[in-house]
Amino acid sequence: MLIKSPLKSQLKSQIKYWWLAIRPRTLLASMGPILLGTALATREVDINKGIFFSALVCAMSLQIAVNLANDLFDSLSGVDNEQRVGPVRVVQAGLISLSAIKLGLALTCTVAMLSGLYLVVEGGWWILALGVLSFLGVFTYSAGPFPLASNALGEVTVLIFFGWVAVLGSYYLQTGSLSLLAFGLATSAGLYSSAIMLVNNIRDIATDQAVKKYTLAVILGEHKARMLLAMLITAALIIHAIFAIQVSFILWLTTILLVAPSYYVIKKGFTLQGSALNSLLANVAQVGFLYCFSVALSVMIFL
Repeated sequence: MLIKSPLKSQLKSQIKYWWLAIRPRTLLASMGPILLGTALATREVDINKGIFFSALVCAMSLQIAVNLANDLFDSLSGVDNEQRVGPVRVVQAGLISLSAIKLGLALTCTVAMLSGLYLVVEGGWWILALGVLSFLGVFTYSAGPFPLASNALGEVTVLIFFGWVAVLGSYYLQTGSLSLLAFGLATSAGLYSSAIMLVNNIRDIATDQAVKKYTLAVILGEHKARMLLAMLITAALIIHAIFAIQVSFILWLTTILLVAPSYYVIKKGFTLQGSALNSLLANVAQVGFLYCFSVALSVMIFL
């Protein structure tokens, strides 16, 4: 009978803990908009694969950095505690030390910075400005004198960075220009991402209230927050339909594809409670990615 070495067992545990810390399900929210913006650019130019992969690495690295920073700062501030109903936060649970999470955050930011520098060389000063704002967003989201997440700005921040910045930025990097269509579809992608954040905040209303974290869900109250969730997802579909029909009937048809999964998450948004909302959070992320992927595929095949 083979006996597993303590070192091997410890290594497996650490990998598992870091996997929890980076929250891989949330990476769909950073991947989808880059795919969408790049696909839209194929209508104008041949894609620069180096820019595409660098943008993807940069976006995913920034997403992981936000997750690590949120885990770190929410634990230090006491926002995360034993009453938390969301996924395990590794610092608060004592699974990863403060020094280790800080090192992981620094390394992730370094990867984002290196991939971002290539994008700056290709895209110029506008991309540098977006990069600086993105790094500021990583640390001001849950830390500093005015943390965005604690002042009802989480959903707006997500719309800006996971909608307009990600889609329009990746489109601009390929084409050197912007378009009204890219702006419209970026808005829809951002609204789906905002819905992810809102589900997260609806789940945490009770614990956030206890520590005076004033998210939009806390301010609105549970019923109105759930109504807003339905409105965000519905608005994403309507905005997509308005912009898509002006370009192509085929692109408009993706609206039909998204009605059923969107209705599913809206319905669950009115019924699920407590920790059951963790599964809804993943479902909304999947629908948001489905939106970006299906539109990107339609553009590349038919337009």
